[in-house]
Amino acid sequence: MKIEQIYTGCIAQAAYYIESDGEAAIFDPLREVQPYIDKAAGNDAKIKYIFETHFHADFVSGHLDLAQKTGAKIVYGPTASPKFEAIIAEDNQEFKVGNCTIKVIHTPGHTLESSCYLLSDASQTPLGLITGDTLFIGDVGRPDLAQTIVGELTQEKLASILFDSLRNKIMVLPDDITVYPSHGAGSACGKNMSKETTDTLGNQKKTNYALRADMTREEFVTEVLDGLAIPPAYFPQNVMMNIEGYESLDSVIIKSMKALSPEAFRNTASVTDPVILDVRNESEFVKSHIPGSIFIGIDGNFAPWVGAMIMDVNQPLLIITPAGREQETITRLSRVGFDKVAGYLEGGIEAWNQAGFETDHIESITPETFAAHFTDQSLVVDARKPGEFNAEHIPGALSIPLDFINNHLNEIPESSFFLHCAGGYRSVIMASILKSRGIHHFINVENGISGIRKTDIKLSNFVCPSESQ
Repeated sequence: MKIEQIYTGCIAQAAYYIESDGEAAIFDPLREVQPYIDKAAGNDAKIKYIFETHFHADFVSGHLDLAQKTGAKIVYGPTASPKFEAIIAEDNQEFKVGNCTIKVIHTPGHTLESSCYLLSDASQTPLGLITGDTLFIGDVGRPDLAQTIVGELTQEKLASILFDSLRNKIMVLPDDITVYPSHGAGSACGKNMSKETTDTLGNQKKTNYALRADMTREEFVTEVLDGLAIPPAYFPQNVMMNIEGYESLDSVIIKSMKALSPEAFRNTASVTDPVILDVRNESEFVKSHIPGSIFIGIDGNFAPWVGAMIMDVNQPLLIITPAGREQETITRLSRVGFDKVAGYLEGGIEAWNQAGFETDHIESITPETFAAHFTDQSLVVDARKPGEFNAEHIPGALSIPLDFINNHLNEIPESSFFLHCAGGYRSVIMASILKSRGIHHFINVENGISGIRKTDIKLSNFVCPSESQ
């Protein structure tokens, strides 16, 4: 049996390819499904099943397109109610893929339909457990997301259900099996995930706070719910797309790959009220951009920040990309359900400049220049997450995390201030949002706290981030 993890760093998501004796199964596929089809074809294997661990909130899964293109059957765990044809498995039901056995283990808690899949070889020896968002490396799935879909359940009740699933269904399995989760560090589906993306179950029992053998139900509920940030606004919309269905990615790309001259781009913007999304490098955006445009760089954690900042998957978009990366941008937007791209600026910002249209810029300085102008009276806004801020920050700085800036604009100082993040990416996102809202009285600090740390500005005493959440 072949078990391969296919990890996509920009959304911290893991899909899995399982193959045995000419048959294959895909677990939690991304929306762009051709790589799975190509992999199976290259191995002379036929994709038989598409297993989903649950209705995902942080990305739109590729189950429908993959089933349509391969004839594979979609499988969900107990209680799932998709609006399309699928096998709704019973708890402990087994499926054969070649000589291997895939056993459904219903593990509600993260969501009610959440299920894990136990992988056993031809001798029926358990080798691995695909855990979805039920169990991560170093963490467990947050139990508050399903509240937005199933309103009568509280996060406390879901946490209690998750406690039972972990102890009665997962912790009783052999210690030597490998845990294969759906996410790693950086995902908003948990709060304390490791950068490692696999581990043995036995080691997780020793190191994962949520699997302590002597943990009471009350302790589990308290610790799992402590420190959870408000989930991004696009999460419930992605859940509904995964339940109800969506337009094929092929159609989305054909519809969205519309090259617009600067004149056509400007005219389209005037009649469709889009968000103009600029995905170039932050250094390029700082120098010159279309007034009112939003920066979210394609080379950062692009899709999750689009979801968190733009929020509404039905929002029309016009995009500005590096040359040749138009289809990549459209595809990565579709991963989180943003399918309403009305076109892209042909020739990029250079064509816009040549057409003589207005541009804007962000006042930005080096950390050394910032240090030369910094005084005890300087106003500083720190755009990092609370845990990062608590670990180390400029004394007196205001913590206004980028994650929820759209709801906290009233906290922005009314007089001039400096803006920074960890390395320069997030502060430019925030700067673009502030400018689009008419807020211009700030100076961006390049390279963020990583650059400021090298100057003579004294920072607060460092505290391990794991202790500062």
